[in-house]
Amino acid sequence: MTTLIIGLLIPLLGTTLGSAFVFFMKDGMSPRLQKSLLGFASGVMVAASVWSLLIPAMEMESGKGAWTAFPAAMGFLMGMGFLLLIDELTPHLHIGTDKPEGLRSHLSKTAMLTLAVTIHNLPEGMAVGVVFAGADSGMAHLSVSSALAVAVGIAIQNVPEGAIISMPMRAAGNSRWRSFFIGSLSGAVEPVGAVAVLLLASLLIPVLPYMLAFAAGAMLYVVVEELIPEASEGRHSNLSTVGFAIGFVLMMVLDVVMG
Repeated sequence: MTTLIIGLLIPLLGTTLGSAFVFFMKDGMSPRLQKSLLGFASGVMVAASVWSLLIPAMEMESGKGAWTAFPAAMGFLMGMGFLLLIDELTPHLHIGTDKPEGLRSHLSKTAMLTLAVTIHNLPEGMAVGVVFAGADSGMAHLSVSSALAVAVGIAIQNVPEGAIISMPMRAAGNSRWRSFFIGSLSGAVEPVGAVAVLLLASLLIPVLPYMLAFAAGAMLYVVVEELIPEASEGRHSNLSTVGFAIGFVLMMVLDVVMG
């Protein structure tokens, strides 16, 4: 139980640590640093989706011939579709833009910024929850160590993510504490999403391969829809490519070593 609680809170700790950068950096985040961190976060999420979610989903169905990849493929598409639907329906505003997305509403700018980061972090919480649910059920292809590897990997990419959220809010005129609070709040949805999955674990175990792939699809939606476009736009995109490579390799090694 202690390991489970720690595993659920590790990603939130990473976001909080990154958000605390606002207390130590006087100026706004440089474009080069932001590009590098966006690329790094993308690399970690892609590697976690492949090594920790999609591959175990297919290994669970090994021996079924042509149907081996079916649960992973269907779950992946459902995860993508779910995030697409949430993105289209939820009013939210991305940092650095003034044009809200989703359904029209009268929410404040701060509320829509918070919703944007909530959408971003929900898949990560689901990913942590589903791997811990699989490990707790005794699934051969998922262990507590591999579940902790996912949690640690997401926490590592949450450090720059927290900074990417809090620093621009400080540059926009918000106080340091307000910027820190909103940045940290963006990670609060992760343990909530993980706990929600764990509460439904008894129902989800029979369809665990689908759920693993669902979490992967949801995470990769965020990468393709938001992180990579932001990282590739304008100058210094080569730094985001380097950051992606470092993040991907780090998460890949972490999964192999701890899995």
